[in-house]
Amino acid sequence: MIFNKDTAEKTAELLLQINAIKLNPGNPFTWASGWKSPIYCDNRLILSFPAIRNYVRDEFSKHIEKQFGKPDVIAGVATGAIGIGILVAESMGLPFVYVRPEAKKHGRQNQVEGFLQKGQNVVVVEDLISTGNSSLNAVEALRAAGANIKGMAAIFTYGFDVAEQNFKDANLDLYTLSNYQNLLNLAVAKSYITEKEEKTLREWSVTPSTWDVENK
Repeated sequence: MIFNKDTAEKTAELLLQINAIKLNPGNPFTWASGWKSPIYCDNRLILSFPAIRNYVRDEFSKHIEKQFGKPDVIAGVATGAIGIGILVAESMGLPFVYVRPEAKKHGRQNQVEGFLQKGQNVVVVEDLISTGNSSLNAVEALRAAGANIKGMAAIFTYGFDVAEQNFKDANLDLYTLSNYQNLLNLAVAKSYITEKEEKTLREWSVTPSTWDVENK
């Protein structure tokens, strides 16, 4: 996982300011994977705050080119990264496509939507990385369509070991604007969370797949 410390801290602060990070240790959220979690990250809120979405757009544009070189196409992972992906593509003057979780059952039965030529260099934009499975599913769909994937850029990652292993196995570099450790450090420093909540959040991050409310 690649990140810039200053960007990671600033992004974490902005996410906390707009309440994109929600904490509820006593009544955990249930993820699509079935995991119980005392924290939920809703990066879609970024789009509702012009100054913050512009910051995220500009940081993505700058670091994508720095880390991966300027690609031919920006691809967003549906649905969470479509909005910010379009903004990044517009800022960089590049075409945009997006990737569905699975191919449509009707019409042209596309999984990749938009104009994509075989051999084009693509950077994938994602809003959030947990296990990485859904993100890498999008990467495989793009590769199947003939794209050359240069890397992935995400707003936030929880930094789970399983995700790091999944990206390593997929031979894919991941750049993130921020991550769980920076978020937690800032939340403590700025008194967004109590000492008890900090303890819960640190314990959860060690064994997220088996954590439940009894562990809090």
